[in-house]
Amino acid sequence: MCFASGGATRIELAEIFRRFGAAYRARYRPSHGQARVMAAVEDCRTAALGGHVQTCDRCGQSVHRYHSCRNRHCPKCQTLAKEHWVEARQDELLSTRYDHVVFTLPHALNPLIRANPRLLYGLLFKAAAQTLLAFGHDPRWIGGQIGFILVLHTWGQALIQHVHVHGLVTAGGLSPDGTSWLPAKKRFLFPVCALSEVFRAKYLEFLARARKQGKLCFTGKAGELADEQAFDAFLARLKQRDWVVYSKPPFEGPKHVIAYLGRYTHRIAISNDRIVAIEQDRVLFRWRDYRDACKIKIMSLEATRFIGRFLLHVLPSGFMRIRHYGLLANRHRRKKLALCRNILNQPEPEPRPKETAEAIMLRLTGRDILACPHCHNGHLVVTAILEPQPRPPRYTTGPP
Repeated sequence: MCFASGGATRIELAEIFRRFGAAYRARYRPSHGQARVMAAVEDCRTAALGGHVQTCDRCGQSVHRYHSCRNRHCPKCQTLAKEHWVEARQDELLSTRYDHVVFTLPHALNPLIRANPRLLYGLLFKAAAQTLLAFGHDPRWIGGQIGFILVLHTWGQALIQHVHVHGLVTAGGLSPDGTSWLPAKKRFLFPVCALSEVFRAKYLEFLARARKQGKLCFTGKAGELADEQAFDAFLARLKQRDWVVYSKPPFEGPKHVIAYLGRYTHRIAISNDRIVAIEQDRVLFRWRDYRDACKIKIMSLEATRFIGRFLLHVLPSGFMRIRHYGLLANRHRRKKLALCRNILNQPEPEPRPKETAEAIMLRLTGRDILACPHCHNGHLVVTAILEPQPRPPRYTTGPP
């Protein structure tokens, strides 16, 4: 048994891939994208990617530092990416209230999503965005153009497929004539029951249209929906059920908005901190059971099944999981934000120097990564380059 606590060796996702990747490959055929993620996570911060030798300027001791893979699904590569992204967003905050809204797809759609991830994730963004923009323009709630960011998450705490988007929404908007700021009229931004009905109608409309245009693929368990009558009956059942739209209490201020951004934007399906142990051919990990008073529990899964659950959440290549809309849309963000700041009497943000990786890690951990780990007095300087030592391909893949 290997534990990831106390003084024992920490268990990481990379180690699980190294030990059980071959067994997973023997039983399943990962897609090209999934295979690339597995290989990247295994190689991250190893000799396979190369690196450099750093030597202390005081005691002369050397350490090897290997490069990171920078894959967005790697649990060791999100900290710097998250901090750089959050830093860029800080200057876009307006002096107004922000609300948090979550749109969730029914689990009945999961087989169809697995067969068409790029299309159905895209429809989720489209339906959620159009719903929020419509409610923002409605004079009963705001009557203007709101701004918001949507972030896709595809998992639940137990790594099962739970597809939803988190929305960070301005509780107010720019008037149609662009001369005034229209604040939200209620403590909760929009009524969630009405949001749910509109969101459901839009998503099912987009899904039906995609079927008529021949854009849907019916592989795996989605094969039973290939028949047109079966698909229409499936849509009818989805139309009869309630779709979950959740509105959290408004944020208390800009600092809380930034904390939210840091927690959600670059999160992956599971962090290394949640992996507890490997017991023979099983992986143990922590999860929070929201149905049981949010208690922290330990789940044990066969290693290949654990890998399969993790790979469910590998996004299609190039798919954007963070998107901006309304006032924050990329094509006119700078102009619209400047106009809003002028109306809100909010000063323009002062230019800030970009933090180095060393400065970010010092701020987050209190540890100087350039300090010598041997004498603790000197600083490390690069004295040699380590060339990559690539390993042969490890995964037979399926389609991209």
